[in-house]
Amino acid sequence: MTDATFFPPWPRHFAAWVFACLASLALACAASAQETERREFYGDANIEVQLLAEDLPAPGREWTLALTFSPSAPEWHGYWKNPGDAGQGLRLTLDLPEGWEMGEALYPVPDRLLIGDLMNHIYEGEYAVLVPVSVPEDAEIEGIPTLTGYVEFLACTDRVCVPQDAVLEAGIGLGDFPKWRAQVAPLLDAQAAFDLAGDTLRLAIPLPESVTLAAPHVFIANEELVDYAAAQSFRRAGDTLTVDVPLGRGNAAPPGAVEGILAFGDESGVRFRAVPGEVPTGGEVIAGPATRAVPPLWTLAIGALVGGFILNIMPCVFPILSLKALSLARAGESEAAARVEGLAYTAGVVLACVALGAVLLALRAAGEQVGWAFQLQEPSVVIVLLVLAAAITANFAGVFELPSIDTGSGARKGAGGAFATGLLAAFAATPCTGPFMAAALGAALLLPAPLALVLFAMLGLGLALPFLALGFVPALRRRLPKPGAWMETFRRIMAIPMGLTAIALVWLTAQLGGRYFAMLALLTVFGVILALWVVGKLQRAGKMAWPALPLVAAPFLVFGAVALPASFERPLRGASASLLAAQEFSEEALAEGRASGKPVFVWFTADWCVTCKVNESVAIEREATAEAFEEAEVIAMVGDWTVRDEAITAFLTEQGAAGVPLYLWYEPGAEPEQLPQVLTPDTLPELARRPR
Repeated sequence: MTDATFFPPWPRHFAAWVFACLASLALACAASAQETERREFYGDANIEVQLLAEDLPAPGREWTLALTFSPSAPEWHGYWKNPGDAGQGLRLTLDLPEGWEMGEALYPVPDRLLIGDLMNHIYEGEYAVLVPVSVPEDAEIEGIPTLTGYVEFLACTDRVCVPQDAVLEAGIGLGDFPKWRAQVAPLLDAQAAFDLAGDTLRLAIPLPESVTLAAPHVFIANEELVDYAAAQSFRRAGDTLTVDVPLGRGNAAPPGAVEGILAFGDESGVRFRAVPGEVPTGGEVIAGPATRAVPPLWTLAIGALVGGFILNIMPCVFPILSLKALSLARAGESEAAARVEGLAYTAGVVLACVALGAVLLALRAAGEQVGWAFQLQEPSVVIVLLVLAAAITANFAGVFELPSIDTGSGARKGAGGAFATGLLAAFAATPCTGPFMAAALGAALLLPAPLALVLFAMLGLGLALPFLALGFVPALRRRLPKPGAWMETFRRIMAIPMGLTAIALVWLTAQLGGRYFAMLALLTVFGVILALWVVGKLQRAGKMAWPALPLVAAPFLVFGAVALPASFERPLRGASASLLAAQEFSEEALAEGRASGKPVFVWFTADWCVTCKVNESVAIEREATAEAFEEAEVIAMVGDWTVRDEAITAFLTEQGAAGVPLYLWYEPGAEPEQLPQVLTPDTLPELARRPR
């Protein structure tokens, strides 16, 4: 009797590793028990397994067996021979006559399942693994042979894993072998090559140029060699496909050969075996992170400067315009004072942009998946902004005088107020990306830190440019209205947009932490506003006012510090109701959509991005757009980035975008077309009605 076994890989992550150890220990006990009497230990209630033979064995010929797996419910899945970051492959033992040999099992093309940062290689639904058996030429076969065996495997959902096993007895001439053979990835006739370049495995796979790759992915059979969850890059040069796969962190020894399956993205694929050799460079990028050449620094700097300047007229900046408008309205000051304020305001804006850029780069260097406007994905930051917006609204409405911020009210004029105004303007005005700045910020994530910080500084300079020009060009200042009583009225009118900003931040707080969290935040804000009202009463009475602020606000702030973290509950978010019947974005859903042969439109948005919401109102969520999409059978997907989502952040980075909005249009079989960040009502209907 000959035994042959397929051993599972060890998971790389500790929790999965511990589970696999326990499962393997139990399976080992079962295997030990079968030495004396083969029996089931766990059973196969979750995924039923059967052993079937295609036909009768014949001397000198290969005999094909099939292990068929049938889940009891759709949520159960099995694993490929290399299960990925977690899971377990199958162990198969067959009781074969002397001289008979079991060959390498043949698997269908697996699917990917990403849970957190763990990538698993799985099979959903019914599937079959073919097992070839070599029959010796001198084999004596009398009648229908009896074939028995034992199999151990793992059945999992996205929440629980259960060991499974079964005692096998083969049936002859049953099953659907033609279908199962068609599902197995065939082996390429030509030899592939591989090379290890730095932290990347590079593959050269011979593949006819005529083969369509809707959403390619390479499943590497070698254990602990690559980072399974990392994005892969695909280039094509004639009949050669080159693939770049990031290496894993397990420091696996360089292999003598690399084996795996190249999945085409439409449930088909091919097996390959690569040996060390030369892997060509160049070719056309067809999938994966774009390896675009970074434009010259001077063009990126100009893009950041122009993009920052345009932010002054973007909708997401409008609440801050009230601060700047009141400061700019003072037209009677000396030329020296105007220049000082212009420089101070510019210093505040540039410093805030550089600081935000530095924090962003530091977080990414530490392994965090964050992008531009990351600060508005943090509930604590949003609450601080909410308190600040409410305080400025009260100041504009005349409740109190705020000497530390230059609001045009006559309090604390000069460099200090202008600098503080610049800090606040940049911090709240930079969540959305506008035209020209998208490419610059996307490149900043790829450049060395000093050069990236130059781009963030140029963004701040562009944002501050109008105020800086007013400070240094007297002719521009002379065009401003003369100061007078109207400024107090204007200041009170500006309380309206600032109040609307505060209301929007309350809504955003609820989106980030739940309604109860938002109610407690409102109570904290009420305490601060009450304290500022007391300050205002004392100011108008000519008494010492500011010591009252901490006395009144302290109980509310302490309450907020204790109650808010305890009440935080991250809401479940998905694709919201849309006229376009949009699906929730995922790379798997995008791959399926592209493989369908239909146009695909993907947009990335966030509740705190005013530009995103304006575009949705003006161009996306419209009856005309929905009708055009229905006629052209366009598949719509939306990625909600309100709450930090590492998968969306990684995808944005792959597309060279640092933040939202991002709009991508996929024609069937083509690379994505990145649309402008400001859409018109006709943009999407015209794309849907393109001739195909």
